[in-house]
Amino acid sequence: MITDPLAGYEDWPRFLQEAEPAPAGDELQRRLVTALGARAASASGVEVEHEWTSGGVRGRRLRWRLPFGPPTVAYLLTPERAGDAPLPGLLALHCHGGVRSTGAEQLVRTDLPPHESAERLRTAVYDGRSPANDLARAGFAVLCHDTFSWGSRAFDLSAPTPRLSGLIAAQNALWREQGVVPSEAERFDAAASLHEDTIAKAAGMLGTTLAGAVVTDDLAALDVLASQPEVDSGRIGVFGLSGGGGRAALVGALDGRVRAVVITCMMATYGSIVPNYLDTHSWLLNSPGLWQVCDWPEVPAIGRARATLVQYGVRDPLFARTGMDDAHQKLLRHHGDGSYRGSFHDAGHLSTAAMQAEAAEFLADALRTSPVG
Repeated sequence: MITDPLAGYEDWPRFLQEAEPAPAGDELQRRLVTALGARAASASGVEVEHEWTSGGVRGRRLRWRLPFGPPTVAYLLTPERAGDAPLPGLLALHCHGGVRSTGAEQLVRTDLPPHESAERLRTAVYDGRSPANDLARAGFAVLCHDTFSWGSRAFDLSAPTPRLSGLIAAQNALWREQGVVPSEAERFDAAASLHEDTIAKAAGMLGTTLAGAVVTDDLAALDVLASQPEVDSGRIGVFGLSGGGGRAALVGALDGRVRAVVITCMMATYGSIVPNYLDTHSWLLNSPGLWQVCDWPEVPAIGRARATLVQYGVRDPLFARTGMDDAHQKLLRHHGDGSYRGSFHDAGHLSTAAMQAEAAEFLADALRTSPVG
């Protein structure tokens, strides 16, 4: 039997052949779009699946369709008593985490029992907090969505290819030897991590990259956020931890509506990553051709100046400290107008409560007033 390594995304190749590149303004943006293989995609059929109110937050679970792949599940959170004035909007971008059984829910607490992977990630990397809920209580409209290959947008791995089946068998043998009994979600996450190489291989053949496919989803989600009646489209920010921080950097670089960016634990020079830190990162950061456009610390300055906060964990095992320090100096030079702030925290690869509080204060300050002109 021939199995499909792109199951769930059978329409992805046609979309990539027919879709236009993502919009770009200046030459550097166009080079970034080309390197990523980012496409223009619009969400359709946006609908509310579920609503709840608790803890000072009004929440809505949304669903929409993109021109390829399964439907997207997302969460829109606003203050319970928001009033009539439009709110500053935030696009909250979930991390990679080696966990694809869940996506946006790692940032959100709803009135329903949580997905086990979301709860585990909140405990492990978000200091037990739900950042989207906290920011909604602070006065923001926050949209969190599952992006390409995560959560509702995951590939169908129920009938793995022979190659993937062999890799899964090896992982199962290792678990047996270690005496580990994984949950179904953990089994899926392991298989999805092994499948990422196949996604990256297909993306390269089709003229895109994993990061390009992800930012295609993210830019469409930004359109959804900006179109919400509660949102002031002139006051939009993006934030994320780890892979979410990388996504925030790219969305900010490619969409001029973004006025504030928070990147947590996802910043270093490429020279410090290659070769010793290559294996600590996924295809989401190790994106082919991106270094030919610019170094990673130069990405947040692409497009136009915007308020940028980069939070570094000085004990982060995924980056060399020298690479973080060098990135900080590059960011200072490329944001000569003072729009960049770097903060170094006694933390590993995670977002502590203190880091989240700092990010909330930064975003509130950056998005307090509407743009002039």
